[in-house]
Amino acid sequence: EHYVFFSVFVVDLREVVFVIQSQRNSFHVQQAEKLRKDLLLQAQALQEVSNIYLFLLSSQFGKNSSWIMFLEEDTRVKLHKLHEVLKKFNCRKEWFLGKPLHDEESTIIHHYAFSENPAAFEYPDFSAGWALSISLVNSLTSKIEEEPLKSDFTIDLKHEVALYIWEDGKGPRLTGVPELCTLPEHKPRAQYCATTVSSHSPVCGQPVKSDNIFVAVKTCKKFHSDRVPVVKKTWAKQASLLEYYSDYADPTIPTINLGVPNTERGHCGKTFAILRRYLSSHVPKTDWLLIVDDDTLISLPRLQALLSCYDSSEPVCLGERYGYGLGQGGYSYITGGGGMVFSREAVVQLLASGCKCYTNDAPDDMVLGMCLNALRVPVTHSPLFHQARPEDYAKEFLAHQTPISFHKHWNIDPIAVFNKWLLNDKHTEALQKSTKEEL
Repeated sequence: EHYVFFSVFVVDLREVVFVIQSQRNSFHVQQAEKLRKDLLLQAQALQEVSNIYLFLLSSQFGKNSSWIMFLEEDTRVKLHKLHEVLKKFNCRKEWFLGKPLHDEESTIIHHYAFSENPAAFEYPDFSAGWALSISLVNSLTSKIEEEPLKSDFTIDLKHEVALYIWEDGKGPRLTGVPELCTLPEHKPRAQYCATTVSSHSPVCGQPVKSDNIFVAVKTCKKFHSDRVPVVKKTWAKQASLLEYYSDYADPTIPTINLGVPNTERGHCGKTFAILRRYLSSHVPKTDWLLIVDDDTLISLPRLQALLSCYDSSEPVCLGERYGYGLGQGGYSYITGGGGMVFSREAVVQLLASGCKCYTNDAPDDMVLGMCLNALRVPVTHSPLFHQARPEDYAKEFLAHQTPISFHKHWNIDPIAVFNKWLLNDKHTEALQKSTKEEL
């Protein structure tokens, strides 16, 4: 799963259990606590507070509960409007409520499901919140008890949850609720919404300076002439400190040969060589390391703004989070194509642990995930990083984002994609301007 369930409390809004989905990183813990306090204040104002509980997901869900409402930490909720929404539905029936998303075309991130008609299957946008009636929760509980969850890869949890609930037509489909919104909370139309989003992209202070991020681009000789020029024409000019790592030293780029032979897949040996070089005297000392592929498209100014929310003295590993074998004691990892961000402290702990590749062509992102899991260092998910192309994501999902990265040049014009989605724009400039005004 992409989030750690942080806190749950019960308010007497028709016995609704609220689950705030958060993560173990200190920034996300603080965001979840803000939302918890806001909901409590609203409940108190409505004079509808009953017993309040703090607990992790377990059998402690209230026996008298009617609904379970899942919220992301940056979701904003109007309890009185949410109450009115839930009153429309009979909780004794199986209801799966949310803001619907659908694919425009079959996509690799959903294993090309519903390839004949991708728009036929809808799944919830977690940013708007989503709800399960207690009748459906009871059915799902029985299902899990009879057959424990089994999964290899967890890629897009919201789609996978919807598939699990639907169960090839045996369970309910998602019911769209117009009042569950992903509009920014300050928009006029948001007055009709029970949920909104706080911002397109979090900004917590002055953006991290570009010379405090060391950028490592993984490439190889066969891509020097087509992929590397795209990097140089788009986002490389935004970087103050950048090196290209290859299996061949080409002084015209220039690339650095780390002495690791190129592999068709995995690239673990190359990635760990980069981690060791980052801590050496060969590169300037910075608080942050970004490792990307040569077909990654990224906005460094947006990354700089996002990193203002994170403490580089903590072991931070940030990007798009996938999971492997999570139902059987597996682990999470940052998928490499969207970009992997490490604080210096995270790299220090990784290398000090003795973690290493079992082969040069082992999957680097997954090996790192195993090592971080063993160290109990949290892997932090940001939906602003993307392992695939814009075409592989629902339009409505991207509409309320200020994306940081995309990946792959397949069947697209990568320069056009960068200019459309990632070029420093008025929204990013406004974020930076507002930050300066706050300071």
